[in-house]
Amino acid sequence: MKAIVYTEYGPPDVLHLTEVKKPAPRDDAVLIRVCATTATAAEGTMRRGEPLWGRAILGLRRPTRNIMGLELAGEIEAVGKDVTRFKAGDRVYGFTGFGLGAYAEYVCMPEQGSLVVKPANLTYEEAAAVVDGASTAWTFLRDKANVQRGHKVLVLGASGSIGTSAVQIAKHLGAEVVGVCSAANVELVKSLGADRVIDYTREDFARNGDVYDVIFDAVAKSSFSHCKGSLAPEGIYLSTVFKLPLLLQWLWTSMVGGKRAMSTMSIEKTEALTLIRELIETGKLKPVIDRRYPLEQLAEAHRYVDTGRKKGSVVITVAHDASSGTARQPAVT
Repeated sequence: MKAIVYTEYGPPDVLHLTEVKKPAPRDDAVLIRVCATTATAAEGTMRRGEPLWGRAILGLRRPTRNIMGLELAGEIEAVGKDVTRFKAGDRVYGFTGFGLGAYAEYVCMPEQGSLVVKPANLTYEEAAAVVDGASTAWTFLRDKANVQRGHKVLVLGASGSIGTSAVQIAKHLGAEVVGVCSAANVELVKSLGADRVIDYTREDFARNGDVYDVIFDAVAKSSFSHCKGSLAPEGIYLSTVFKLPLLLQWLWTSMVGGKRAMSTMSIEKTEALTLIRELIETGKLKPVIDRRYPLEQLAEAHRYVDTGRKKGSVVITVAHDASSGTARQPAVT
């Protein structure tokens, strides 16, 4: 099968399309025929070997897990003999987590992994686009911050893959939502339901006197100290990136009360993906896709993501030829 492999850390040029052995599922796993995956900022940091502590998982001097890819949508081709949740032919979407491997025509995942039947009203490309962004936003806003009707929520990075979902989910939960993004993306964020949008190139949200129950930093470009003055007395600052300063602030604010800093790691996504599917199928959440690239142009997709200018998700399509099992790649859109 075809896969994108990297054997050293570095720029997008370290990603190469090559032939590798097609995997076979264990007794408790499924074999997925990947139809779509994504290129994300998180995978860009993996490709560069950042942060350094992450190399304890990825490989100290060079990557030991040579096929990246976190999000996927596709069709189950085969199941292990002990599998009961899925059957061949099921159309699924999911998150590979530390197993990675979605940058390929096929990948195996454990039956109990973050994998569920995909929303019926989405294409494979659309389904792949919402896996991590929507499930992460759901976990942070509902589970960590307990966002409810009447809350006021600020979303930093409201035009990104997590941010576009966060705006829609916060509205679904009943909050008043203010998004922060660049001027080029203001209309997009408004179209997703934001009550107001701040262009960060013209206005600093932290200086306008507004106060929020929750500030969700979906791009980890701000800090608790910068946001603290804009939080309500019991307000919560959420960040998607788990850094040491935030950990210390989290521990301290949990002890002293009042304004709090929080983060979490959402690796197990089965429940969230199931709930997200319901939102999508009832029209309460929609994917946002910036660009589509074929698998063979994944390095180019990473270059674009590295610019930091993407809106929503960058999707990678994996088109299979039924007669030969090889991928026919569409043009970038």
